[in-house]
Amino acid sequence: MKRIFLFVLTNVAVVAVLGIVASLLGVNRYLTANGLDLGALLGFALVMGFGGAIISLLISKPVAKWSAGVRVIEQPQNADEAWIVDTVRKLASQAGVGMPEVGIFEGAPNAFATGAFKNSALVAISTGLLQGMTREEVEAVIGHEISHVANGDMVTMTLIQGVMNTFVVFLSRVIGMLVDGFLRRGDDRSSGPGIGYYLSTVVLDIVLGFVAAIIVAWFSRQREFRADAGSAHLLGRQPMIHALARLGGMEPGVLPKSVSTMGITGTIGQLFATHPPIEARIAALQNAQA
Repeated sequence: MKRIFLFVLTNVAVVAVLGIVASLLGVNRYLTANGLDLGALLGFALVMGFGGAIISLLISKPVAKWSAGVRVIEQPQNADEAWIVDTVRKLASQAGVGMPEVGIFEGAPNAFATGAFKNSALVAISTGLLQGMTREEVEAVIGHEISHVANGDMVTMTLIQGVMNTFVVFLSRVIGMLVDGFLRRGDDRSSGPGIGYYLSTVVLDIVLGFVAAIIVAWFSRQREFRADAGSAHLLGRQPMIHALARLGGMEPGVLPKSVSTMGITGTIGQLFATHPPIEARIAALQNAQA
């Protein structure tokens, strides 16, 4: 609950800073003169930027269960499921978080954690992970996911996404108004924004959205290094190194978009990759001080 409160407080602070900067630069007078109210724009940016992000966070668990086909282990049906539940309970206790729901889903090797609150999260493991790795390696992967929960990564990712969304909505409309003013200089603009504003806003939403995605992906990669380090803290470095090495030689499972950033593996790319290369993660663990 504390993190949610800080999330809301940060959102309000971001919007307040945007409003103050806009006033100091005289943007508010320009916008008002051209039919765009700064207060209304800030409110719209807040709702569009953070509204969607917070709703996504609050429904993350049911959406994850549905989209990934997760079966929550209420009563273990076999020795493997009993071991998974016991391992999650042990590591959650070590990390100082409440016991998460534990789930299993069909598919290639992967795992993820999600949920709005760190004391009522969900940790899910794929059948492919259980079948393709040793118990020590699976335990390290679970430690990685528990570290995501303990670090509050679900809330933090929502926060950074919300901040980026707000800046995209706000800047695209302010710049769009400037472009429209330039294109219609000398014309009567008492009727409000023209076609230049609307076209510019659409283009800028796309362009700035790509820039925001790059920033969010960079933050996600740093978060993965921290979760690896968290697993190493709980279980030692070698189990996590072995687990990553094993994953590097396997075809990773593709998670639904709603939980892809919280998995143990992700897209292998460059600017838009949510997870660092396996080699870089192993190197980071090997270079870490004991």
